[in-house]
Amino acid sequence: MRRDSTLATIMTALVLCIVCSVIVSASAVGLRSLQDENKRKFRQKNILEAAGYSAEQIQREGVTKLFENIETRLINFQTGDPAEKIDAGNFDQRVAAKDPTFTNSIAIPADKQTFGFSQHERYGRVYLMKQDGELKKVILPIYGKGLWSTLYGFISLESDLNTVSGITFYEHKETPGLGGEVDNPDWKALWVNKHVQNSDGEVKLEIVKGKVVQGSTDADHQIDGLSGATITSQGVSNAVRYWLNDGYRPFLDKLGSEPHG
Repeated sequence: MRRDSTLATIMTALVLCIVCSVIVSASAVGLRSLQDENKRKFRQKNILEAAGYSAEQIQREGVTKLFENIETRLINFQTGDPAEKIDAGNFDQRVAAKDPTFTNSIAIPADKQTFGFSQHERYGRVYLMKQDGELKKVILPIYGKGLWSTLYGFISLESDLNTVSGITFYEHKETPGLGGEVDNPDWKALWVNKHVQNSDGEVKLEIVKGKVVQGSTDADHQIDGLSGATITSQGVSNAVRYWLNDGYRPFLDKLGSEPHG
């Protein structure tokens, strides 16, 4: 076959195409693995921040090292028990939340849909911070509708399961400078040491419109509203109250009865 023949040209082009496709495919697989790892570490970083670690401490000690003190548990939302038959490593909560068959999702009664959804996943991850086997904090994923988007975040509670240790949001599309102020460290600091339930066991934690009236009966459960972001504030408030009441209540009740340390 002549080197400059049409067939030779076609064969050369074909070989180049195959080689290039293999390189591109290999690069895509490698890049996807890197992206997945970055997402995992970003999520872990936000869990640590919600648990009270400062950005400086996380940077200094490293996400992987600090996360050694965090136990990940997949639970059944309806019972609060560990979901032992579910592969936690491959369980996609966002996909499960939309399951139309309700095999992996739960239908929410109309009067409970305050956080913006009519159903959510049947199983979900929770994170327990322990030291020498003793529970220190529990970090709970939360989400709910804001003005423009669904806000995804974490709220952490002290070992009494009633005192807020921290809150953070890692994904949303709220307006910068308004609803986007959910990312403001000063605003997030307002949540620390607030209490979820009152003396009667009712979930009272909420964001108010304007400023909290210090010394008022419910001040211990209230956080200042975001200026110019009433709908976002209400959305976050509704999400927090849903998840700490109906969403995680079976789990929190059982966790509170477990021996720790």
